[in-house]
Amino acid sequence: MAAVAAGVVLVAGLVMAQGSASGEVVPGACTPEQAARLQAAGDNFAERCRLPGQLLSGMDRVEATADQGEVDRSANMRLIANLPRSGTFAGEEAYGTDLAFRGRYAFGGNYQGFTVYDISRPAKPRRVAQVVCPGAQNDVSVHRNLLVLSVDESRSDDTCRSEPAPASRKGSWEGIRVFDISRPAKPRYVASVETDCGSHTHTLAPSKDGRAVFVYVSSYGPSEDQPDCKPPHDAISIVKIPVAKPARARVVARPRLFPEGGNPGSLNPLGSSETSGCHDVTAYPAQDLAAGACMGDGILMDISDRARPRVLHRIRDTRNFAFWHSATFNNAGTKVVFTDELGGGSAPTCNPLLGSTRGANGIYDVVRKRLVFRSYYKIPRSQSLTENCVAHNGSLVPVKGRDIMVQAWYQGGTSVFDFTDSRNPREIAHFDRGAISDTELVLGGSWSSYWYNGHVYSHDITRGLDVFRVSGRWADQARKVRMGTFNAQSQPSYDG
Repeated sequence: MAAVAAGVVLVAGLVMAQGSASGEVVPGACTPEQAARLQAAGDNFAERCRLPGQLLSGMDRVEATADQGEVDRSANMRLIANLPRSGTFAGEEAYGTDLAFRGRYAFGGNYQGFTVYDISRPAKPRRVAQVVCPGAQNDVSVHRNLLVLSVDESRSDDTCRSEPAPASRKGSWEGIRVFDISRPAKPRYVASVETDCGSHTHTLAPSKDGRAVFVYVSSYGPSEDQPDCKPPHDAISIVKIPVAKPARARVVARPRLFPEGGNPGSLNPLGSSETSGCHDVTAYPAQDLAAGACMGDGILMDISDRARPRVLHRIRDTRNFAFWHSATFNNAGTKVVFTDELGGGSAPTCNPLLGSTRGANGIYDVVRKRLVFRSYYKIPRSQSLTENCVAHNGSLVPVKGRDIMVQAWYQGGTSVFDFTDSRNPREIAHFDRGAISDTELVLGGSWSSYWYNGHVYSHDITRGLDVFRVSGRWADQARKVRMGTFNAQSQPSYDG
């Protein structure tokens, strides 16, 4: 096994299933043991097993833009700080996940809990707290003095001392945990709410009177042997948290988003996933809108009544989208960028063999409350066979008169692109490290890349927190916009 200084070999030394005559590894269908390990690793990683062995059989002819140990970046984007994972959070399966921000603090999820970073000096971030509270994947959001964690892993109970437990056992628990962060250096666990099929991700939608925050809980993967997650799973759970009394948090609704049935899925390994829940919902509370990325379907919703979201339009892309993963509005609410997580985030899909329309973003205009397709966007740099790469979490950059987004692409790095012309998106900045390993597929790279108060912050699965400085007139303009709180899945309006 090759030495890997900054990553973990994908689930205990997993190498691609077949080997070529030249000795190069070739992606292929997983063995049952490999599939089980990927499934245990959480997230959507097991989707890699849907890709056929012959799909990337020409990868030995593909040259990656950046070799192992190298960095490829645009002249206007540079790394100014890296704070590596540490302690319990640096273990083999302690993957770094999502980010949220409040004031001078960033909050980073990890499969083992969450970290509180002081980013008052972006070039010198500091860890001020690590809260050990295991549960995949611990995506995080903040609202005032509350922090919400998503737990999409069956646990023995809701405590931070819980152990993994079979989902087939009625007494097992998964859902959301709520912490009081009024003292960021000393977060305090105050509530938990069990939700159907757990909580893969969640989205905050504050009530209009400010007295409560509604949490849209997305989850998927039902099974007949799971008492709390039986098919059909065509709904999200809505949890209401009273801001002044968070211990009273409870599920108040389970709206069915696909009462007539979602996408039935495709037998084609590059085709659409079956819709059995949502992966992510992004709310734009100022416009009473939300966009749902729901496995085989994308949806636009009216959330003017926070507890009763209403589907306005549903779309599918059976030709190019495999797994609808997440969504981002432009500031005007007239466009939505949806991401396709082909291969579940653990496969090498950024290369000429898969092309520019698979594992990419789909850009849609919102026309009379309907989603109208305009174009695809995918990073223009080729990644190697040993680099997991696909469209992942990003956010809008606040530039008046332009639609600009920063986005994570796992080992494809961080990309900034302009989609003001929704038919012709173009990259305007990027930072891309070479492969963690040039001999084995290693799970790593940027999980989330977001703009917050003048800098780009990336939470890397294995490398920890990265901070980037971007230059240019558009970046200078964006730096003038200051936010007190930022959650990518609960978009703020930059109009004042």
